Amino acid sequence: MDFQVVVLAGGFSKKLVPLVSKEVPKALLPVANRPVLSYVLELLEQSNLKDLIVVVEGEHAALLVGGWISGAYVDRLHVEVAAVPEDIGTAGALRAIAHHLTAKDILVVSGDLVSDVPPGAVAAAHRRHNAVVTAMLCSAPVSGPAESGSSGGKDKTKKAGRYNLIGLDRSKQFLLYIATGAELENDLRIQKSILRAVGEMEIRADLIDAHLYAFKRTVLQEILHQKDTFQSLKEDLLPYLVRSQLKSEILLNGAPQPEENGNEKVASQNNQVLLSQILSNSSRPNFHERHELDSYGSAPARRTHKCCVYIASKSKYCARLNSIQAFSDINRDVIGEVNHLSGYSFSAHNNIIHPSAELGSKTTVGPHCMLGEGSQMGDKCSVKRSVIGRHCRIGSNVKIVNSIIMNHVTIGDGCSIQGSVVCSNVQLQERVVLKDCQVGAGFVVIAGGEYKGESLAKKEK
Repeated sequence: MDFQVVVLAGGFSKKLVPLVSKEVPKALLPVANRPVLSYVLELLEQSNLKDLIVVVEGEHAALLVGGWISGAYVDRLHVEVAAVPEDIGTAGALRAIAHHLTAKDILVVSGDLVSDVPPGAVAAAHRRHNAVVTAMLCSAPVSGPAESGSSGGKDKTKKAGRYNLIGLDRSKQFLLYIATGAELENDLRIQKSILRAVGEMEIRADLIDAHLYAFKRTVLQEILHQKDTFQSLKEDLLPYLVRSQLKSEILLNGAPQPEENGNEKVASQNNQVLLSQILSNSSRPNFHERHELDSYGSAPARRTHKCCVYIASKSKYCARLNSIQAFSDINRDVIGEVNHLSGYSFSAHNNIIHPSAELGSKTTVGPHCMLGEGSQMGDKCSVKRSVIGRHCRIGSNVKIVNSIIMNHVTIGDGCSIQGSVVCSNVQLQERVVLKDCQVGAGFVVIAGGEYKGESLAKKEK
C-alpha cells in the first residue's frame, strides 16, 4: 500500500515509575508475560505491514528494545530502531526521524496500544478518502479512560480533561472538531466556518483517540518543519490540521500557497463552498474526484484538506498502557475478557499454567490467571485474577488477588498481595501484606511489613 509505519515506543516514562526501570523501558513492560510492544508488532504483521521504524526515546532504551526485537522477530519483520532524545514529545520524535520518511503515506502507531482493530483498515480508509490525516477512534471504556493517576476511583473518571470531545459530520467520516485535556475545562469554541460548511455537527464524548494515525507524508513533514514548537501529535498537530481544514495554508500536495491578488475573502468563501460540497456528497463513491475543480470549473484548486476518522466497532478492544492503572487493567483484560489477544491457549479451567510450573498441595489457581514457566508455588496458596511471571518462587499460604507479579520474584510464606504490581527480582519476606501497591525492581520488603497504596522502590543511582 506504499505506507511507511512508525511505531512510537517511548522510553523510560516517568508516569510509569516504579514499573519502568533502567533495564525495563515502557515498551518492554509485560502484558500477560509478553512485552507490550509485541501486541502492536503482531497487529501490524497481521495487516501485512512489516517494514517498520520503531522510535525509542534515549540511547539505552533503544538498545534494550532493539535487542529484544532482533531476537523475537528475526525473519518476520524488517525493523529499524531509531533513538531520539528523551522528552521531546510525539511530534518531536517524528520531527527527529522526518528524513527517513519517503512513502506517500505514513502510519503512526503508539507502541503502548493493545488492540485487535486492524491498522490496515485505517490505512484503507485514509486512501479511500485521499485524506491528509485519518485518526482511529475507539469506544471509551465504561469507567472512563484512565489517562493518568494510579487508582480508578469512580469520582476520578468524571473529571474534566479525561475525555476527548470529538465533532463529526453526519456520515461519521470527517473529523470537524477535537478537544482534549485542559481544553475541556473551558468553554467550547467551534469555528463558524466549519459549522456553516457542514450544516450540523455531532459532538461525541464516548470516543477516545487511539493514537493510531495515517498521515499524508508531504503535509506531515511540512507542518513539523514550519511549526517547530509542536510537541504532541494529539494535542498540537491533529487539532491544527482539523482547525485549518478550510484554509489554503495546508494543501493536498503539502506546499503552502499564497492567496491570488490578496483576495482572501473570496478564496475563503470558495473553500467553504468546496468543503460543504465534499461533505454533503460524502456518501457518494466518487465525491473525491468531483470536487477537485474550483467553483469556476477551471484549474484544480485543492484549497481544502480532509481530516477523516476510522471508528472501530464497539466489539473491538482498544486500550493504551499510559498509566499504572491502565497497566493493571490491560493485564486483567488480556487474561480475561479479551484473552484472544494474549496468543496463548487457555485450559479447561480458563487459565494458563505453563507445563513447567509446579503447584503445591491444596494450591488453587483460579480462572483468568496466568502462571509462567519455571515458577513454583508452595502448599495452600490461592491465586485469583492475577498474572505471575517466569521463575518465581512462592512459599506456602500465600494469597495473590488482582495483581501482577513479574519474573524472578521471591515471595515468603504467609504473604498477602492484593491489587498490586510486583516488579522483577523483588523479594517479599514472610508475612508481608501489600494492598494497592507498586514494588519496583530488585526491592526487598522486610518480613511482616504492611503497606497500603504505596510505591516501594530503590533510589535510582
